[in-house]
Amino acid sequence: MSSRKPIIAGNWKLNKNLKETLAFLSDIDGKLPSEDKVEVAIAAPTMYLIPLVHHRGNNPLKVAAENVYFENSGAFTGETSPKSLADEGIEYSIIGHSERREYFHETDEDINKKAHALFAAGVTPILCCGETLETFEAGKTAEWVSGQIEAGLKGLSAEQVASMVIAYEPIWAIGTGKTATAEIADETCGVVRSVVEKLYGKNVSEAVRIQYGGSVKPETVEELMSKENIDGALVGGASLVAESFLGLLAMYK
Repeated sequence: MSSRKPIIAGNWKLNKNLKETLAFLSDIDGKLPSEDKVEVAIAAPTMYLIPLVHHRGNNPLKVAAENVYFENSGAFTGETSPKSLADEGIEYSIIGHSERREYFHETDEDINKKAHALFAAGVTPILCCGETLETFEAGKTAEWVSGQIEAGLKGLSAEQVASMVIAYEPIWAIGTGKTATAEIADETCGVVRSVVEKLYGKNVSEAVRIQYGGSVKPETVEELMSKENIDGALVGGASLVAESFLGLLAMYK
C-alpha cells in the first residue's frame, strides 16, 4: 500500500462565474474529507482564484491556477505570474495541459520554464502529459509520454520532482465520455514513474504523486484509485457540480 497521500483536483476550465463559484463553496462547506486522508484542490479560471482562497474558510481545500506564465513581470499582456499566485496563497498550478499544448501551441520548453518559475515562487506544479488517440492506437503511448516527462522535468532537482504532481491525461479521454480502463491508466502512470526513476532514482519515483485524468466520474474513481501507480485524479466535468465532486471524495469519508 502506497504511503503517498492521494490528491483529487477539479479543473473547471473556462466555466462558472463568481456567483456560481461562491455557491459551489457553500455547497461543499463542511463536507470535505479530512486532509489526513486526501488532498482536495480546485483549479479555476484566474479571476476566481482569489475568491476561492478568501471564501474557502476552514475547509481543507487547496486552490490551483489552470495555467501560469514563466516570468514574474514584464510586457506580457494577459498573463499571470508565478509570484502573483504565491502572493495570494494559491498552492498549485496546472502546466502543460493538452488543451494549452494544442490550442495555444505551448511547447515542452515553455512548460519546463513554467515548472522552474513555479518552484522559484513557491507554487507546486501539476505537470500534465498525455497522448492522442492516433498515438495510442499506434502503440506509441510510452514513447510519447516519456518524452513529455523528460522534457518537462529538465533541470529540476530531485527534491522538487518528489514534491510535485504529474497528471497523465490521455487526450482521447478528455471531455469525450471515454475513460481509459483502470489497467491502461495504471500502466501509463507506471511508465511515468519509471521515467522519474530513471532520471532521479527510486526514492523520488516512489514519492512523486501521479494523477489520472480523462472523464473521471464518481462511479469510476474508486477503481482507478485502487491501482498501484495512481495517486489521484484530475477531474473536469465531474468537478463542476458540488454533488458529483463530493461523490469523487466519498471513499475518503
